[in-house]
Amino acid sequence: MSVKVNIYNKQKAVKLPTGTRLLIRKACYATLENEGIDEHAEVDVTIVDDSEIKQINAEFRNIDSSTDVLSFPLGENGNFDRNPETDAIMLGDIMISAEHAVAQADLYGHGFDREIAFLAVHSMLHLLGYDHVDGGIQRAIMREKEEKILDDLGLAINKV
Repeated sequence: MSVKVNIYNKQKAVKLPTGTRLLIRKACYATLENEGIDEHAEVDVTIVDDSEIKQINAEFRNIDSSTDVLSFPLGENGNFDRNPETDAIMLGDIMISAEHAVAQADLYGHGFDREIAFLAVHSMLHLLGYDHVDGGIQRAIMREKEEKILDDLGLAINKV
């Protein structure tokens, strides 16, 4: 399996630490590996500021507020479009607010690396069909998968 992760930084509000792009790529790869997907895959990740993610959230979800991450899957029920040149499955687009990532890292008392990796993993799971909007068991399953993947990446929450 190989994963082509195209990363675009379209914001200037947060200076991304060295290694952020590599970490996002690792998080995307680890999610696919954890889910047992062994096909070549492609995903686009765009880092934006709060004002841009607010605009996108309003346009596509009719929610007039900023958010931490948005996922735009290209597949449905495990069926994905394929890149005709590479035959890779095209998972979709991820939009991450760098400003939200910084604020949430502070709020939850962990580093920016863990937060940005969490947002990438969370969004990748959405692209693969997981949802948590209704809460309950789906939310618990998704949270368990997120924590396992972050643990695999060496970013587990320090439990006291």
